[in-house]
Amino acid sequence: MKIAFLAGYSSIHTVKWVNELARRGHNVHLITMHPGREELHKGVQVYILPFKPPLGYYLNVGRLKVLLRKIKPDILNTHYASGYGVLGRLCGFHPHILSVWGDDVYGVPDRSLLFRKIITKNLCRADWICSTSKTMAQRVNELFPVRGLTVTPFGVNTEVFRPMPKEQICNRLLVGTVKALSPDYGIDTLIKAFAEIKNELSNMPRSLELLIVGDGPQRAEYEDLVHTLGIQHCTIFTGAVPHGMVPGYLNQLDIYVAASRAAESFGVAVVEASACGIPVIVSNAGGLPEVVNREITGIIVEKDDVEALAHAIKRLIGNEPLRRQMGAAGRRHVLDHYQWKQNADIMEDVYQQVYHDFRNNNRGV
Repeated sequence: MKIAFLAGYSSIHTVKWVNELARRGHNVHLITMHPGREELHKGVQVYILPFKPPLGYYLNVGRLKVLLRKIKPDILNTHYASGYGVLGRLCGFHPHILSVWGDDVYGVPDRSLLFRKIITKNLCRADWICSTSKTMAQRVNELFPVRGLTVTPFGVNTEVFRPMPKEQICNRLLVGTVKALSPDYGIDTLIKAFAEIKNELSNMPRSLELLIVGDGPQRAEYEDLVHTLGIQHCTIFTGAVPHGMVPGYLNQLDIYVAASRAAESFGVAVVEASACGIPVIVSNAGGLPEVVNREITGIIVEKDDVEALAHAIKRLIGNEPLRRQMGAAGRRHVLDHYQWKQNADIMEDVYQQVYHDFRNNNRGV
């Protein structure tokens, strides 16, 4: 099948999708306004649109139409309902699958009536919607009762994300997260909870440290917060790391924390941690609780609740058997529900279904 992707090359999620589809023998064309650096499969053809966002979502319509007439794809798959979703709608190509990501349906529609109208239009003009979580699928139907929707979880390669021998550092217990350093992800909540624990457990026989993997606009603010709270000596900021290095960092952790305050679409970082056999603590935000088997693979706390998060971390710090038990259960949970190959099979089935329905009906499904 010939598939045109309209999405940001700069996103690792886009890279994973196009590479997997190319590996499966599909003819894949990635059309983007956001150049990327990750390695692509040799079967992926990349086209960079001339105008940059946000105006590019409107000004690139003519160029996109020309490209699609040249490529003649069987399917156009646009990734996210805002931004590229506007461009996908305006180009008028069918069959058109729209994949929603998170803030495009959780945050953008609430900014104003105009934004809500734009997102609703993008949803209703697509032939099919794909959502990475059940929670987000419900949100989509609240905005607009779509004609067709499939939940396509964003799983992980469990051969890459797997338990590895831990780096042997005597008497260290490492709490951490792998996230962009932006307000949505509650890194400040994690820092405050960790500082509270560090002060309370000052006489712990093991050294307690905090690892924050990632970069973003709030990095300087979070580094200042760490110094203000007096935990700079036991906090490590790695900055941005290539996605291929993430399994190694996860396997250094004893406890993984996702303290997001904004509604996340799915929580792939949590799935990656569970695949590595790490017990997880997540906030009750968006799709995060959906990927955690409560009290079996991890602990769920209310968002922005420093005290509750500190209590959950302390609980796991003081109970090594529970950490091991939850980590092992998390690995099994991912193997049963979130293996990348199985999730990609679902997406491939959607392409086939939408394509054949469109051909049979000679119109949008």
